[in-house]
Amino acid sequence: MQTAEKHVKESTQKAWNKRPLIISGPCSAETEEQVIETAQRLAATGKVDMLRAGIWKPRTKPGMFEGVGAKGLPWLQQAKKITGLPTTVEVATGKQVQDALTFDVDVLWIGARTTVNPFSVQEVADALRGVDVPVLIKNPINPDLELWSGAVERVARAGVKQIGLIHRGFHTYGNTEYRNAPMWHLAIEMKRRNPELPIINDPSHICGRRDILKDVSQRAIDLDFDGLMIESHIDPDKAWSDAKQQITPEVLAEMLDSIIWRKEDINSEEYHAALEKLRQQINHLDDELMQILGQRMKIAEKIGEYKRDNKITILQTNRWNEILERAFKKGDNLNLSHEFITKYFDAVHMESINHQKKVLDA
Repeated sequence: MQTAEKHVKESTQKAWNKRPLIISGPCSAETEEQVIETAQRLAATGKVDMLRAGIWKPRTKPGMFEGVGAKGLPWLQQAKKITGLPTTVEVATGKQVQDALTFDVDVLWIGARTTVNPFSVQEVADALRGVDVPVLIKNPINPDLELWSGAVERVARAGVKQIGLIHRGFHTYGNTEYRNAPMWHLAIEMKRRNPELPIINDPSHICGRRDILKDVSQRAIDLDFDGLMIESHIDPDKAWSDAKQQITPEVLAEMLDSIIWRKEDINSEEYHAALEKLRQQINHLDDELMQILGQRMKIAEKIGEYKRDNKITILQTNRWNEILERAFKKGDNLNLSHEFITKYFDAVHMESINHQKKVLDA
């Protein structure tokens, strides 16, 4: 391996292993000047580890700007030569993989619109076979962990050794606060299933607007995400795509400085002893909750017997509304949100219905 190639590979590996890993750059590569100036200003902050830019942009409707295409790849190559920042782009087809690798893109990522389609993921995976390049995989647009897991498995089976995850939020009907609802519990579950894979948060696509980027970024760091991918542009309001969610490299640096960077652990016996004591208390309370829930289901089964014997339907809407209203009132005094109470009692209610149905079907 030539010295220059070895240096590039080492710098990419160093960035890939860094925590937190900060990836930034424009939503779309627009011109060579824009890409290079963005890279230079990002490098000048000393806070960015990798340069991103959209070369091919899958858009919802035809006629929208869909990226400059492969002619933008030499711009990234030149930006890397000038700044030393490793580069990463989104790929959705085998041809795009080949083009990106031809121009020495260091890390590839599979976008949300591709992850949702197993055929597309498989095409990308086939093109990656035998290639030593890290690959990041965004969650699918819809909240489906099996599709996300399936994409990881397809890429892994192609022989890719370094795989990471990007949490960019999920499209949900009726969501108004975010461009894509974060649904943190799904990202947490994906992390639990794949503890060996780094997971990066993409607040730009979750927020869709720059005013709440900091809050979402902080939440991700508080949840022990391994890094952030944030879109930056030299003149965000004039960006050719997703202008509202982009910030300048200098604003990005200020935001990163304002984030409280937390550690997963510290070397302190006093801390660990105090934490263990509190965790044991939680374990005891969880055991009691499980016992109480088990008793509740036994009572639900007795109710099911009465309903069966009297030919009454399982679902009693008025009773369910009564339970929720009662829980809301008590929850307000216990500092429990209505959202949590609704989700918790929905789960308890469905389990009660399942127990009653077993009685009816017996």
